[in-house]
Amino acid sequence: MGTLGKETPKKADILDTIGHTPIVEISRMSPSQEVRIFAKLEGNNPTGSLKDRIAKYMIEHAEADGRLTHDKVILEPTSGNTGIALAFIARRKGYKITVVMPENVSVERVQLLQAYGAEIIFSDGSKGTNGAIVVAEEIASKDSTYFMPYQYGNTANPLAHYETTGQEIVEDLPETDVFVAGLGTGGTLMGVGKRLKEYNPGVKIVAVVPHPDDVIQGLRSLEDGFIPPILDLSILDSRIMIESQDAFRVTRELMQKEGIFAGISSGSVVCCAMRLAEKMEKGNIVCLLADGGWKYLSTSLWTREFTDLKD
Repeated sequence: MGTLGKETPKKADILDTIGHTPIVEISRMSPSQEVRIFAKLEGNNPTGSLKDRIAKYMIEHAEADGRLTHDKVILEPTSGNTGIALAFIARRKGYKITVVMPENVSVERVQLLQAYGAEIIFSDGSKGTNGAIVVAEEIASKDSTYFMPYQYGNTANPLAHYETTGQEIVEDLPETDVFVAGLGTGGTLMGVGKRLKEYNPGVKIVAVVPHPDDVIQGLRSLEDGFIPPILDLSILDSRIMIESQDAFRVTRELMQKEGIFAGISSGSVVCCAMRLAEKMEKGNIVCLLADGGWKYLSTSLWTREFTDLKD
């Protein structure tokens, strides 16, 4: 029998396992034989999401320039994944951390944060991450003990994706024609988009956004009134709106057809790629699957119909 994949060198630290995630073809999801769709599996990071990349960069840049010392408490508004990634790194490096998150996030996110020892402050769920940002900023303004990495305005966020995620795609699939990712903080699209366009100016960068009346955890609509400071819309070639019903359906199809257990935003990204593929004669589309499905098991997404989930 052959070996399962290539050997990987031993790592000195769990933080060294962040990144270098695999790209796999998901041929059963493409509506055209001439258009190949690939998935970059960010769920393979230590805490199960791409946010491990930016958490590591934001913390280590802050340590390097003296903004973060062990007498500080890390404070961050989050929909879950960034908070979990920061809590993971805070635990490893010996920092205290407080996260502000909407009260309606999945229970698994709360449990993971608690497991890593984070203090959790819940914000109004109806106000989403925008509400969490306001609460965190109020807390930070009143107490200098807190250090807020602030993923929405921290240049280390897109830098992490420029130097790692984007570079990995260039190395693993240099013939990428379209890159599709969900719009959250904008860091992924900005960093990867910049790196891919440097390599191939003709590549298209597509942002997936939720329908204004929908909520897809991890995605944001710019119509909500908050535009992340790190977001440069000129890097984007288009924004495509995906409804939550389609995101849920394709998330399930990813499991059923490809065996890929991914989060809900990943379903929206692949759904978008499938629509783009229908309009392309040929080419390669890379989808960034932001996280694995573990944090969404309590939604019963894989065992109930969408109409039942809304009840």
